Amino acid sequence: MESDTIVAISTAMSNAGIGIVRVSGDEAIRITNSIFQGCDLEKAESHTIHYGHIVVGNETVDEVLVMLMRAPRTYTREDVVEINCHGGVYVLQKVMEAVLSAGARPAEPGEFTKRAFLNGRIDLSQAESVMDLISSTNEYARKSSISQLNGALSKEIKALREKVLYEIAYIESALDDPEHISLDGYPEHLKEVVEPVISDIQKLIDSADDGSLLKNGINTAIVGKPNAGKSSLLNALAKKERAIVTDIPGTTRDTLEEQILIHGIHLNIIDTAGIRETEDVVESIGVKKSFEMMEHADFIIYVVDSSTPLDENDFAIMERIKDEKAVILLNKTDLTSVVTEDMIREHSSHKILPISAKNLTGLDALEEEIKHLFFHGDLRMNDEVYITNERHKYALVSSKKSLELVLRSIEDDMPEDFYSIDLMDAYKSLGDIIGESVEDDLVEEIFSKFCMGK
Repeated sequence: MESDTIVAISTAMSNAGIGIVRVSGDEAIRITNSIFQGCDLEKAESHTIHYGHIVVGNETVDEVLVMLMRAPRTYTREDVVEINCHGGVYVLQKVMEAVLSAGARPAEPGEFTKRAFLNGRIDLSQAESVMDLISSTNEYARKSSISQLNGALSKEIKALREKVLYEIAYIESALDDPEHISLDGYPEHLKEVVEPVISDIQKLIDSADDGSLLKNGINTAIVGKPNAGKSSLLNALAKKERAIVTDIPGTTRDTLEEQILIHGIHLNIIDTAGIRETEDVVESIGVKKSFEMMEHADFIIYVVDSSTPLDENDFAIMERIKDEKAVILLNKTDLTSVVTEDMIREHSSHKILPISAKNLTGLDALEEEIKHLFFHGDLRMNDEVYITNERHKYALVSSKKSLELVLRSIEDDMPEDFYSIDLMDAYKSLGDIIGESVEDDLVEEIFSKFCMGK
């Protein structure tokens, strides 16, 4: 019979100073103790660390430190043992094989976190935030994940569900006992309850755009005429020679992508070919791709060479980006300028920032403009909840639609049991976020996306 005690390597599979093999389940301590020489783990106190060796037969596999944690004060709320080994890939595999031979089975992806969810230590939104935290690529994404892991989203969802559940219970009670519980004037009361709940849900839905940017980064296209300094800007932002920079216009023939952090803001930057009328076949393909990148970008950085007069190419670009989220960088301010901000304002209402990509000046102002355009000038990660999960957004939208049906039923003077049906649908949709009413197959799908050992 297969053991319900699981084991996995929980650290990255690469040579390192240390590596951890994690064991969880009712038999975790007994199994580990059977291959550990150092002390009797079954008699040891919880949350203690013990020095010794992993031994199989007469062979010492590794010198280790074993951390013992007894249920329920563990990540999974089961007995957990973590074997701290030397970090070689082969060593970790040998230690894991020893645990398997002693009676454990290999953990599935995300199974440790899945057990934490099933055992009630965390809800589903908190479980998902664990993977978001692991994959976070910037400070704001990390803070957002920590906030959700600590229950910020769960708290808001539970508060909304309590309000909805109270009204469901009141309606059902009144329908069951009309002599003692009256529904006179109730539709007006229910409307006053539902409208603020819809408003709160809409705020969470609205935060999803910001949440997606926090999690995945802002897709940013750098555009401009040839030799405007686009590649120099990319190198300045990347803090390395990522793009070839020459005085020859048209050096960049194809798009070049780089992921960059600017003071915690994650940009997926695409350096495009210089935009101009050209008969060069290869360059014209690059120009076409530049326009395609502009269409799909969340944000456009238009670089203007302040040392060169504006021409029809500049006017065409400004016309193309007039309805987009964009900023205009007046570059090469270290040279004699022939283009002023006033000249550009005659053709564009976008923010204009003077910079020198060569001398690395003006880039801090770019960060502030990005915050203003995408995050309303401020990211208050301590008290704001951002929806970063598409599944959560879908459940919120579904819940909002159900509550809007309640308002419609009130306006149409429908019987009270109609209210109860749609209120229950909203309650269930909100419950999907925290795992109160999700199907087993959805749980399996969610945790299958986790990394091994977590």
